[in-house]
Amino acid sequence: MTLAVLERTEWPSELKKKKNTPIVPPPLQIHACNLQVVDLRWGIRNTEATDHMTTELCLEELDRCRKTSIGPAFVALLGDQYGPCPVPTLIEEKEWEALRSQLASKPRDLELVARRFRRDENAVPPTYLLQALGTAETQGPEEATLTSVLRSGAQEARRLGLITQEQWHRYHWSVIEWEIDRGLLSLTDGDQGATVFLREIQDLNKHILEDCALKMVDRLADGCLDTDAQNLLSGLKGRIADTQPGVLKAHHLPWSRDLVNPKNKAHARYLKELGEQFVARANHQVLEHLREQEAGRQELAWLYQEIRHHLGLSTEATWTFCGRQELLAQLGQRLRQSDGHPHSPLVLFGPPGIGKTALMCKLAEQMPGLLGRKTVTVLRLLGMSQMSSDARGLLQSICFQVCLAYGLPLPPAQVLEAHARVVQFFHTLLHTVSCRNFESLVILLDSMDDVDSICRARRVPWLPPRCPPRIHLILSACSGKPGILDIMRQTLTDPEAYWEVKPLSGNQGQEMIQLLLAASRRTLSPGQRELLWASLPECGHPGRLRLAFEEARKWASFTIPAPLASTAKEAIHQLCARLEQTHGQLLVAHVLGYIVSSRHGLSEAELKDVLSLDDEVLEAVYQDWTPPSKELLRFPPLLWVRLRRDLGHSLARRPVDGFTLLAIAHRQLTEVIQERYLSGPERAKRHGVLADFFSGAWSQGTKKLITLPLVGKPLNLDRKVAPQPLWFSDTVANLRKLKELPHHLVHSGRFEELKQEVLGSMNWISCRGVGLVRDALQLCRPALELRGMERSILYTELLARLHFFATSHPALVGQLCQQAQSWFRLCPHPVLVPLGGFLQPPGGPLRAGAKLLCITAMGWSLEEKLLVVGTQDGLMAVWDMEEQQVIHILTGHTGEVRSVKVFGKGTLVLSASKDHTLRLWNLLSGQQKFTIWDGGSKDPTDPEIWSLHVDEAKKVVYLASGSKISAWNLETAELVFHILGDASDCWMCTAVLASRATLLTVSEGGVVSLWSSGTGKLQGRHHLSSIKEETPTCGVSVQKQGKMVTGFSKGSISLVSPGGDSLLEKLPEAVRFLVVSEDESLLAAGFGRSVRIFLADSQGFHRFMATDLEHEDTVEIAGFGPENNLIVTASRDALIQVWSLSEQGTLLDILEGVGAPVSLLAWAGALVASASQQSSSLKVWDLTYIQKPRACTPFLDRTGLTAVSHNGSYVYFPKIGDKNKVTIWDSAEGEEQDALDTSNEVRCLEVAQQANLLFTGLVSGVVLVFPLNSRQDVMCIPPPEARKAINCMALSKGEERLAIAYDSIVLVLDISPGDPCPVIDGPTYTFYTQLPEAISSVAVLADYRVIYGMTNGDLFLYECANSKVFPLEAHGSQVTCMQVSHKEQLAVSGSEEALLCLWDLQACKWRFQMSYTNSYCRGVQCVCFSKDDKYVYAGLKDRSIIVWSVLDGTLLAVQFVHAVVNRIIPTSNGFIAPTRHGYLIRERFQCPSSRVSQQDPLKNFKKAVWKVKSRQREELAAAAGALQDSRSASAQGNERKSNKRSQVCLLV
Repeated sequence: MTLAVLERTEWPSELKKKKNTPIVPPPLQIHACNLQVVDLRWGIRNTEATDHMTTELCLEELDRCRKTSIGPAFVALLGDQYGPCPVPTLIEEKEWEALRSQLASKPRDLELVARRFRRDENAVPPTYLLQALGTAETQGPEEATLTSVLRSGAQEARRLGLITQEQWHRYHWSVIEWEIDRGLLSLTDGDQGATVFLREIQDLNKHILEDCALKMVDRLADGCLDTDAQNLLSGLKGRIADTQPGVLKAHHLPWSRDLVNPKNKAHARYLKELGEQFVARANHQVLEHLREQEAGRQELAWLYQEIRHHLGLSTEATWTFCGRQELLAQLGQRLRQSDGHPHSPLVLFGPPGIGKTALMCKLAEQMPGLLGRKTVTVLRLLGMSQMSSDARGLLQSICFQVCLAYGLPLPPAQVLEAHARVVQFFHTLLHTVSCRNFESLVILLDSMDDVDSICRARRVPWLPPRCPPRIHLILSACSGKPGILDIMRQTLTDPEAYWEVKPLSGNQGQEMIQLLLAASRRTLSPGQRELLWASLPECGHPGRLRLAFEEARKWASFTIPAPLASTAKEAIHQLCARLEQTHGQLLVAHVLGYIVSSRHGLSEAELKDVLSLDDEVLEAVYQDWTPPSKELLRFPPLLWVRLRRDLGHSLARRPVDGFTLLAIAHRQLTEVIQERYLSGPERAKRHGVLADFFSGAWSQGTKKLITLPLVGKPLNLDRKVAPQPLWFSDTVANLRKLKELPHHLVHSGRFEELKQEVLGSMNWISCRGVGLVRDALQLCRPALELRGMERSILYTELLARLHFFATSHPALVGQLCQQAQSWFRLCPHPVLVPLGGFLQPPGGPLRAGAKLLCITAMGWSLEEKLLVVGTQDGLMAVWDMEEQQVIHILTGHTGEVRSVKVFGKGTLVLSASKDHTLRLWNLLSGQQKFTIWDGGSKDPTDPEIWSLHVDEAKKVVYLASGSKISAWNLETAELVFHILGDASDCWMCTAVLASRATLLTVSEGGVVSLWSSGTGKLQGRHHLSSIKEETPTCGVSVQKQGKMVTGFSKGSISLVSPGGDSLLEKLPEAVRFLVVSEDESLLAAGFGRSVRIFLADSQGFHRFMATDLEHEDTVEIAGFGPENNLIVTASRDALIQVWSLSEQGTLLDILEGVGAPVSLLAWAGALVASASQQSSSLKVWDLTYIQKPRACTPFLDRTGLTAVSHNGSYVYFPKIGDKNKVTIWDSAEGEEQDALDTSNEVRCLEVAQQANLLFTGLVSGVVLVFPLNSRQDVMCIPPPEARKAINCMALSKGEERLAIAYDSIVLVLDISPGDPCPVIDGPTYTFYTQLPEAISSVAVLADYRVIYGMTNGDLFLYECANSKVFPLEAHGSQVTCMQVSHKEQLAVSGSEEALLCLWDLQACKWRFQMSYTNSYCRGVQCVCFSKDDKYVYAGLKDRSIIVWSVLDGTLLAVQFVHAVVNRIIPTSNGFIAPTRHGYLIRERFQCPSSRVSQQDPLKNFKKAVWKVKSRQREELAAAAGALQDSRSASAQGNERKSNKRSQVCLLV
């Protein structure tokens, strides 16, 4: 917001020194308002302040303030001086003749006027221009005489009716009246942020002739009172009071001889009141404007602003368009011809300044006439707005505009989350619009060079190589230097797509200049016109012509111009030289240098602040006079306004982050500025000053030393620049600082400051969202997407990931961790504070992640490092792993992509889709080479089994699906053969055995068919001899052996060859998949939860390892590493496991998939891509990290049967690959310390922390008890019945009781102290549930009471001593966990439907029920009480931890921890919790004593709701309802009696 402060009275220095400074009252800071106070006459000499151009500049600046301000735009301080009347700088011809006729009788006056004004016939109509006095002439007396002469002539001409009242004002009004009239009185739409502060001095008229009073009023040259000025001042005050009384703020001061003395108490009080009134008025105006904006805000206001901005620029660009008619006609013909069929986008190219932008805008204007009046045209002048400078913002705005134009659904939020999804949506949208077969769509994108992401990339990832029918994409780019045009040629290979924009003809160039001159109401004398044409021989370069016009428009008819430059570059240098001559080389160099050095430009307020920090500029400005204040120093704003006016069209205004920024409008001018002003050390100096400004180093009263030439000694002065906080408020970030400061720190070479202030600042990272370690923030993305960019979330994420490195990297990471911990200590809300690292640290295997829509197929181009992805909606994306972005969206398929094959040294890909087409694509260009229709039906019940094979040697592609096989030539796309089988006995497996030139198929009924792979002729058919009564489920070809390995429904694996078949192996379950290594030496077979590995031999394959690779859920897919030393397996529980084959199946790591069953794996060297057909996520893993040292080695447990002892020092879990053993993991060393042999599979684990005992419940029903301090004495608790597996165990809080639960039996044993280890007696009690359902969870109390939950949700309390059972209210699903409070008065239970119940064990009733639901929640995994029984900690299956208040049932905190928590063990101030990822969570729960200001812990969760039911409230409500019912019954007929309903007992 810019505030113009205009004054003409002698105000004290205390008030004056506050002008030209950024002032932001606190109420405005929360709205990020930038308040700039401007007095154009501040800081300059009186001679310049009264210069004839100054008044005009002030009025122009006032108009700018009114247009840009969102609140106060004009403030006048009006006292008792009317001020001088300026001499008009320009008089039109008719007005001049009227004045001259009145001065004819006064020769001397006429001679004076004729000498000072000169006729300019280049103006249309002609005008008379005021001439400046020579350097030797003095301005004072003659200026006053000239004013008096013109005033008398105007007075007489007005009396005779020769001039109007408005023309008369030009000779009588003072500057202040002009400015008040422009800023207030002439407004027709209210006061528009204007305020007038009026100072009235009581009894001034009585003392007006006294010397001290004359200083406050207007005086004549002889020192007498100027009565005419006083009369005009009275009239001005009357006009204000009559027309705008609401803006007038009067202050009445008593007369005093020392009134203007700052020590005068009345005067000081007046200044204080004035300041307070100004702040209050500014606040009111801004807030009122914001309320009006909010009330009238449109839902898509940002989009409409973007569209209007580009349309406005387009109108300006076509204002003087001429020529190009032939090119426009040719382009129109091309568009009409290609409208009905697929075609390539068009590219207009030419050198900078050739007129591409004007041509694009003219083309957009003519589009309805070319393609029909209903054509939808989208125009973007790239780089001219923030959204159009970035590919993501550009595509988003285009998608929204197109959807609105065609009435289509807007892009949903999940699409906008990721750029890859936006690109995918854009391509789908183009095809959707095309299929409507109605209105054409034309998208014009001018100046592709100005999109940041394109300039940095090797490709244009979102550019479709082909446009569907009725969709037209027209682009423009610069030629000459290597750049975007060369990049686009890689994607758009059609040479007819490129149209060169050539220079205009000589006649057209002259026509263009004539149009520009006419539009500006100018012409040229014959001599000037000849000089202009001679300087531009046959010049048709519009940029050069525009520069020539800008020079020529300044010529008066009496001007003798110098010859113009012949080239555009020379003309730009000539422009710079002229600016330097007028404004000084230093000022021009620094102003233009700052604008070019900034990322997107600078606002005017920013530029003036930056110049106020530039000591070199200030020393040059104040070389001949001293600044008006001894306490502050600013750059005089008038000097900038003059330079801005002379720069004219060389500056462009661009809306960025809510600011209007100034940028250089022409690329060639930018290049000249860089060459002329930013070479050598000058570039770093400009960036250095900009870094000082955006860092806020010299704001908020911090003074900066400077030595001014006339002072000669250092002065420590306040520069009054705007402060630069990271946050203006809790919700408004300082986006300008965030984007600019790192850029300038880097380019000024201040890397240490960058490290400390940006990379090492948690405040910065939490505000910016990027920085520090890219890997760490990449890992934080799921939590930030889930809950939003909240500080507590980001601080938790980074602290839990970077704490591993705090000691090894203290300067950066250690500092960040300390900042996060300090923030947590002061956090006013309940929060879980990490005490160590427990989330996956940076530097792990995750290389990249992407979000596309429903991935169904994947393939790698290893040579080009590209990943090809097919989706359910038929789109294909090509992902560049080096740049980590989508480079092509391949459109054409209308059904799900089922298979992709990459070949041709990674440059080609073949895709097969459910739409019964095969498409061949060039991966480098994104172009489709051909389409093949396989002749299939549109029946949705078509078989799901597809097989695609490419034989590069024979140049044939084979596609098998259902009961048909087709082959096509890869070069011609012609059908080679088509085989139709028996539809009632579909082929389940197909292999192309290239070495035998044979196609081999195995049908559902076990029939093996052999066909020629060259002709498709049947060669033989026989039944499988090794397999009976089994159905084929999967198959894989082994080319070296000329066989196909086939898996079957009952676990058989058979080797099938043209010569017969043989049984390879019999697995215990159906074979789910078969995969072979790249060299075919290894075979993996997946069945159930296991994978078995085979090694190739002369007979086929034999078993490679004695043990299978086991998962905890069904294995979906596997893949071998390139060197056969690794195998990666993925399962239905979304886990990916990495095994070492060189170490006989050692599990190396467990990776988290994409949150859904992993169904797709693809290898490329050490990179593995994983995806799921049930998820939109894609992850790429780099497995070279396995050989690198790791910050923290997680324990590898997949079972969830984890126990912890010694405050987390040791972790116990079933051993990977051998569940008959328990691994003891040393957390400090990060390695396995020992293994306990249990002789049977472990079902559950419990640790008695005080007694140092480990209880292992086995599948045999036996409980083995291991003393943790000794490995010798192992105790055994036998089962009550043979071979009954243990379901769960529990210890009482004092560890004196142990409960062991089987399906329907519970044993209660005593634990007593003993030497050398505790003694276990019993069972003391044994009871049977006598229920069909099994026990799923159990808890025991010291007094032999047992609480147990069932698989159906039933819950019971059993008193062993009395053999009594008390049914508790049931859960709706299986009870998953149960815990008793430490005082054993309460219990908490959790279930699969995410319901937690808090039980009163004395009353056997629940106190609170908390149901927690969100879009991800899948139930409660574990639960415990805090040590003081005030809180309940619960781990949920949605990978989060919640904290629940026992006192009132309030949900206090929710934390997303990325992994399922196996169990929670309370500590003195928090808890320890092992996770499925193998990390140990250590956290402190911090809850302020007063939760009055508590924030909603679910405020950023998507679709998350928690509800609490209180029994006490329900009973009170029920009682109140019963009482009310009884009262209503006794008062029937009394209609005035209110009938209050009971309160709802849900706290939401």
